[in-house]
Amino acid sequence: MLYLLKLGGSLITDKSQAHTARLDVLARLAGEIAAALSDQPELRLVIGHGSGSFGHVAGQRYDTRNGVQNHEQWLGFAEVWKEARALNQIVVESLEAAGLPVIAFPPSAGAIAAGGQVSSWDLAPLRAALAAGLVPLINGDTIFDSRLGGTILSTEELFFYLAPRLGAGRILLAGVEAGVWRDYPERAELIPAITPQNFERIAQSLGSSAAVDVTGGMAAKVEEMLRLVERTPGLEVLIFPGEDMARALRGESPGTSIRNS
Repeated sequence: MLYLLKLGGSLITDKSQAHTARLDVLARLAGEIAAALSDQPELRLVIGHGSGSFGHVAGQRYDTRNGVQNHEQWLGFAEVWKEARALNQIVVESLEAAGLPVIAFPPSAGAIAAGGQVSSWDLAPLRAALAAGLVPLINGDTIFDSRLGGTILSTEELFFYLAPRLGAGRILLAGVEAGVWRDYPERAELIPAITPQNFERIAQSLGSSAAVDVTGGMAAKVEEMLRLVERTPGLEVLIFPGEDMARALRGESPGTSIRNS
């Protein structure tokens, strides 16, 4: 079974303070991931992570998400990449410290977008890493775009491309929230499951991110993942809190499940 696991930027960084990784949280998550892979030899993982208080701040300053054309915007594109790369190295080191055989695949070096969606990505090296028993690591990243010049793609958007091509059975999106709230930001009623049948009833209650998030926050995440499960039979997406990492990797469904029915 292949899982795509995202460590949310709000989980592994303090999004209210620039360049602030939560090293203690990363160490705990890395240990739980390593234990799950040790206990379940059949489990394979591709791990992704958000940019949190690293890339999102620079991304908002230069409006990189909406396109890159002039010299100043390209300098901003490179700055956003540098920020995302800095956090990526921290994540690599945290996973390695827990004994995980992680190898990074920066999407900026391999993926090309068209109008803000991945149009091509040579996945042969990533597949080879999985076959060798390694743990591929990707991240939300700056991407060259044939229409926009450049853009930023979130981990969810990258997973949207990867899931059907790699045959993923589950996408696990770990964050700070307990799941998707019907009444965010009051947080009194958690939505246990989102399907095409109930989405219209709950769509208006979905909030965006509480901090800077140039890729759209919770509402965008839910809509993207709902489209993916509709076109990928058998796929489940789980939005859950980081403290339930061990349960999610065991196949349980804490938080909010997004599925086709």
